[in-house]
Amino acid sequence: MTTTAAILAQFDRCADDAVFPDPDNGYYQPVDARMSLFHGAGSWAMVVELLGYVPRARRLTDVLHVFGNCLTSGEPGFGDDDFLDRVENIPDLTENGDGRTWRGGGCVRVRGRDLPLAEPAAAGTPLVDVLRSLVPTARPLFLADDRELRARLPADLPLVLQLDAWTHPTDLGDTLPGDHETFRRIAEVLATGDPRHYRPTTPPNTHWSSWPDAGTL
Repeated sequence: MTTTAAILAQFDRCADDAVFPDPDNGYYQPVDARMSLFHGAGSWAMVVELLGYVPRARRLTDVLHVFGNCLTSGEPGFGDDDFLDRVENIPDLTENGDGRTWRGGGCVRVRGRDLPLAEPAAAGTPLVDVLRSLVPTARPLFLADDRELRARLPADLPLVLQLDAWTHPTDLGDTLPGDHETFRRIAEVLATGDPRHYRPTTPPNTHWSSWPDAGTL
C-alpha cells in the first residue's frame, strides 16, 4: 500500500541528498518548470522538470527530477540521462560565442526547428531573456514529451495531475519537503490518485522571476 508518509520520506531523503528540485540552484538561470504526477494500483511517480540555462556551459537543459516506488531504472532524483539539452545552436546566437549575450538576429533551434522571436531583441540582451521569451509560444518543444517524461516509469502508469506552477520551498536547506504544505498535498494526490487533494492556499512561486539569485555562481 502506498502511504503519504512513505512518499514524503522519499522526498525528504532526496532533499538530504541534494537531488530534490531546487529552483534556487546557483549554477543555472531558471526558465520554466512543470510537475507531473502519476498514480496506479499501488504505484506512484512524480516528475519535476526544471528548465534552466547555464551560460558557462552554453546549455539550456530540462532537468527531470524523477521520484516514485515503481521506477524502471535508476534511483529517485536525477541521473545523467535526466539532463535534456534543448537549444542546438547557442554558439551561433551569442556575441563572440560567449553564451551570455544575444548577438542580434537569427533563430533559436530546438528539436531541429528554428524558432523566430515574436519581438526582436537588441544585440547585447542577456541570452536567457531571449530564451524565456520563447517559452510562452513554444513550451512543448522545451519541456519533455511523453516518451521523455516516462523514460524511467512504467509506460502505462496513468497521469493524474500536471502543474505548470506551484509553491515551492524557498529554504530547502532548512525546510524538508515533508514539512511543506505543497508537498504534503502532493503526497496525498500520489497516494490516492485523486487530484482533488491538491488544494493550494498560497500563490505559486515557480516562475523564473521569483528566483532572482539563481544562476549567479
